[in-house]
Amino acid sequence: MSDEDYAIETADAGASATIPMEAGQIKKGGYIMIKGRPCKVVNIAVSKTGKHGHAKCNFTATDIFTGKKLEDMVPSSHGTTVPIVNKSDWEIIDIAEDGELTLMDEAGNQKVDVNLPTIPEGFGEEIRAAWNDGENTIIVSVQSAVGEEAVISYKKENNN
Repeated sequence: MSDEDYAIETADAGASATIPMEAGQIKKGGYIMIKGRPCKVVNIAVSKTGKHGHAKCNFTATDIFTGKKLEDMVPSSHGTTVPIVNKSDWEIIDIAEDGELTLMDEAGNQKVDVNLPTIPEGFGEEIRAAWNDGENTIIVSVQSAVGEEAVISYKKENNN
């Protein structure tokens, strides 16, 4: 076997986008993967132990990117997956006609792979209006999980 047989294309740390967790450990307001989508838990109903010996957790959650309501039922002692969710703040440098954002963080790093949000309806246009062609400084919060990113909130900085 020579070195040419192994072509390593990427050099990430091998960190997973999700972590395993016992269903009974997930709390309201926490995150869970349902049907392959990262979701925020809205409600948990725990049923009593049945004749087969497992209490079941009935999760009601909303998709953190689409806002869709999803449900899942998992025995409380069984494992499920939890997405690793990160939030970061970025300043808007430019908004393209098609809604693509040019963002910069405090360290000066630029990001161009995020678009104006389409959910909820009119939220993207609200950000564009607040930015007002660069008249105002707008800081957006970008939430990322399982390879997806979306703007979830914004705040206007005062330019004095």
